[in-house]
Amino acid sequence: MQYTYDFTISKQGARAGQTYNERNFMTRKYFGTDGIRGQANQGSMTPEIAMKVGMAAGLMFRRGEHRHRVVIGKDTRLSGYMLEPALVAGFTSAGMDVFLLGPIPTPAVAMLTRSLRADIGVMLSASHNPFHDNGIKLFGPDGYKLSDLKEQKIEAIMGQDLQDRLANSRELGRAKRVEGVHDRYIEFAKRTLPRKMSLEGLKVVIDCSNGAAYKVAPDALWELGAEVISIGDEPDGYNINDKCGSTHTELLKKTVLENNADIGIALDGDADRVIIVDEKGNEVDGDQLLAVVGRSWAAKEKLSSNGIVATIMSNLGLERFLHDHKLELIRTKVGDRYVVEHMRKHNFNVGGEQSGHLVLSDFTTTGDGLVAALQVLSVVRELNRPVSEVCNCFEAVPQILKNVRFSSGNPLEEKAVIDAIKEGESALGNSGRVVIRPSGTEPLIRVMAEGDDLGKVEKVVDDICGALKDVAA
Repeated sequence: MQYTYDFTISKQGARAGQTYNERNFMTRKYFGTDGIRGQANQGSMTPEIAMKVGMAAGLMFRRGEHRHRVVIGKDTRLSGYMLEPALVAGFTSAGMDVFLLGPIPTPAVAMLTRSLRADIGVMLSASHNPFHDNGIKLFGPDGYKLSDLKEQKIEAIMGQDLQDRLANSRELGRAKRVEGVHDRYIEFAKRTLPRKMSLEGLKVVIDCSNGAAYKVAPDALWELGAEVISIGDEPDGYNINDKCGSTHTELLKKTVLENNADIGIALDGDADRVIIVDEKGNEVDGDQLLAVVGRSWAAKEKLSSNGIVATIMSNLGLERFLHDHKLELIRTKVGDRYVVEHMRKHNFNVGGEQSGHLVLSDFTTTGDGLVAALQVLSVVRELNRPVSEVCNCFEAVPQILKNVRFSSGNPLEEKAVIDAIKEGESALGNSGRVVIRPSGTEPLIRVMAEGDDLGKVEKVVDDICGALKDVAA
C-alpha cells in the first residue's frame, strides 16, 4: 500500500503566539517514518522484500574496490530468524560481507557500524510494537539513520531488474557471527558517565521489555555498582513488549514500590527509548527527561546552541520551563530521525521525543535508552536527591491525543476539517497548541491539542475529530 504523507502543523507557542504551516508530500511504497515496518511475513515484511532491501542497499553503498561490510543486529522477535537470513542473502549477493551481531540494542548497531568501519548498518526491530510486527532500520557508515532521499533511492533500486548488477560468483560476500559485541556496547555506555562515578547504594529496577537489551542493560547497571532488579529479561520470541517495557509500565511501577527501589527504568523492544519511574511509582516521560538533562548540561556549560530539539508533540510545559531558564526549544516533525537531522545541521547536542527517545550527540547518533537513563542517574547522584524531585522539572500542560481512521483521500484538505482546526486554534489562543498529523505507518489522522484549560482542550479535540469522522465516513 502507498501512503501520501501530508504534515499540516499548527502551532501557537507559549511566547509570541507564532503560527506556521508545513507541507511535505512524499509517496513511498515501503519506508515510513522509521524505516520499513509491518506484520511479519505479510506485505512489506516478507523474506522476499528483506532480500531486495539487502540487494538494493548493498548496491547503493558499494563504493570503491575494498571489501564492503554490513553489520546486522536484531531484537528478540520470532520473525528475526526469518528476516535475518533473507537480509544476509541480499547483502552477500551484492558482494557485501555480513557481520551478524545477534540480539542487541539499536544504538549498539549504530555505534558498531562506525566502530567496525562498516558501509551500512541494519537493525531488525519494530521497536515498541508487538511480536507479530517487525521492521528494518538502516544506518549509514557514519552511524546515522538514512535520510528520506537515500531511502527513496533504495526503493527505486528495489524496483529495478538487478540481475546484471549483482556480484559474480567470485565476488559474493561472506557472513559471520561477531563475538564480544555486548561487552563493547556495555563499555561504551559506561564511558558516558564521569570516570569515577559509581551507582553504589542505588537500588534500580530495569525493565528490558523482553527485548534487545535483556542482557546488556542489567549488566551495565550492575558493573556500575547499582543493586539491580531485572524484569522483562526472559524473551521467548513472543513476549517482547507484552505488558512490559516503556509503553506498559504497570509492572515496573509495582516492582519499584514492592522493593522500595530508588528508580525504575523501562526500555522498549530495541532499547532506543526510555521511560523512568520514580521511587513513588510515578511515571516520568521523555519531556521531563529532556528538561533534566538540558538543565544539568546548561549549568555545566555542556549544552550547545543554548537549547534542545524536540518534536511538535512535546508538551508546552517543557517549552515554558526551558524559556524560564533562558533556553530555547526547537520543534521538528515527529520521529527521532528528524530531531537528529536538525541537531546535526544546527549544532545541538540534546534532543528527543516525549515518547522517551533521547539523543545525546556527544555520545550517540541515535536514541539510546540506556545512555539516557545513565545521564539521569548521574544527575540524581550529583544532586543527592530523590528521583521524584530531580525529574519533576515542570507541571505538564493538559494534553489530549486522539486518532481518527480514514479509508482514502486526504481528509485534511476538506473545508469542514480546515474550519474546525482554525476554530480550535482560535479557542485556545496563545495559551495552547493544536497539532494535526497523519500516522507514518497507518491510515490514521492524529489529533492533539494542549492548553491550560482542560475543558477547552477536550472540546477542541472532539470537534476536530468529529469533523474528520464526518468526511472520512
